[in-house]
Amino acid sequence: MTGLDRRPVAATDATLARGPLAGFAAGSLGMGVWVTVPGLLLLYFLTDVLAVGPWLAGLALLLPKIADVLLHPWVGHRADVEQTRRGDRRRLLLLGCALPVAFAALFAVPGGLTGVPAAAWVAVFFVAGNLLFAAYQVPYLATPADLRIGYDERTRLMAFRMVVLTLGILLSGLLAPLLTGGDAATRGGYQRMGVVLAVGMLAAMLVGVAGIARLRGGAADPTRAGHGGWRALRTALRDRQFRWLVTAYLAMSTATHLVLAGVPYYAEYELRAPGLTTVLVAAFVAPALLVTPAWLVVARRVGKQRALLGAQGTFALGSLVLAVGRPAGLPVLIGAVAVLGVAFAGMQLLPFSMLPDVIRAAASDRAPTADSTGAAAPTGAGTYTGVWTATEATGAALGPYAYALCLAVGGFVASTAGESPTQPDAALAAVRYGFGVLPAVAMLAALLLQRRYTLDASARAAS
Repeated sequence: MTGLDRRPVAATDATLARGPLAGFAAGSLGMGVWVTVPGLLLLYFLTDVLAVGPWLAGLALLLPKIADVLLHPWVGHRADVEQTRRGDRRRLLLLGCALPVAFAALFAVPGGLTGVPAAAWVAVFFVAGNLLFAAYQVPYLATPADLRIGYDERTRLMAFRMVVLTLGILLSGLLAPLLTGGDAATRGGYQRMGVVLAVGMLAAMLVGVAGIARLRGGAADPTRAGHGGWRALRTALRDRQFRWLVTAYLAMSTATHLVLAGVPYYAEYELRAPGLTTVLVAAFVAPALLVTPAWLVVARRVGKQRALLGAQGTFALGSLVLAVGRPAGLPVLIGAVAVLGVAFAGMQLLPFSMLPDVIRAAASDRAPTADSTGAAAPTGAGTYTGVWTATEATGAALGPYAYALCLAVGGFVASTAGESPTQPDAALAAVRYGFGVLPAVAMLAALLLQRRYTLDASARAAS
């Protein structure tokens, strides 16, 4: 099976078959665990279970991401080289399937470690996990740019991915707090959670590898690897359309990961009900399962750019409601989180479907004709994707770090499992405003940056 239902029309009008699409999307189920659980629980795990101060906990999550900025573009270039030499990126994908081991180790902190040694343990395995995640994510996300499909079909492909990714985020976001022990979370509970979710991650990621092979079985353009290293990074960042898109995505990623990191604190210290963590996660993630098809329709009617600007504005407004806190009432607050979830669905679908538009446009601008072998000009899809995933990883670190700094400024008191220190009023205010105002500011910045992106109309017309 080639993975394509071919019709007698231009190659870019090809329609991808549902079976290979579903297999490809399955890989996101495992990736969703890594995207969600560390962002949701790791900061809280450090400050409220391992007695790590907020400022040090924030650094333990931020510093490992510095390596990502350098390594992800390199991983992307290696992915392009692998495709040139072997015809696929399968070896990198299989290497990335070791990610579940690092995930389990991340929460398996030895019983005697607290404070600085515990932060060091988490930081080391966070670095390892991020590198393995890059080995899987970069070639995975390069796939849409490799396929001979058009503007709307790229959105459809990423919509399949988004639904499954959302399912992974939802399931892991709900199960992880429960597996740790809920309101009575312990070190042993976190270790149990890490092992259970790691097994599910591995199975999903292996299915994703097989799904990519089926999609590429007759749908991929032959490409040559371009230049790598810093030169490749400069080439991507000189691309004006890519630069605005990826910078806006950095602000979006920062805002959404800030919200995710703040959920346990907001539930415990503002709503005074730690058990509401799972309710807030469900309210944030579950709408995406329902509204992703709607975002697909909107994007087809008005274009991806206008749809994305609408999602960004909606997210910013919903965040400001959360800054009101308890006086707004629990139903209103949960509704505001659901609004964020609707916007989040659009911000996961649309930028990821715009990225291959940019890569294809850049390849056409550089060398619009095939070479003497009949192969398409090098797209550098892996390198572009490597820069993109480095940006996403940076946002995933900046969000929790910004929230941790907010807590530190408020004088938040760290503790170990079972302790309940009295928090000063300034810390409680930091919990609330950090959860509501900071993400709104970051998302408004994303909206202003996104307005500078102008490729969408021409990409839509060309398809």
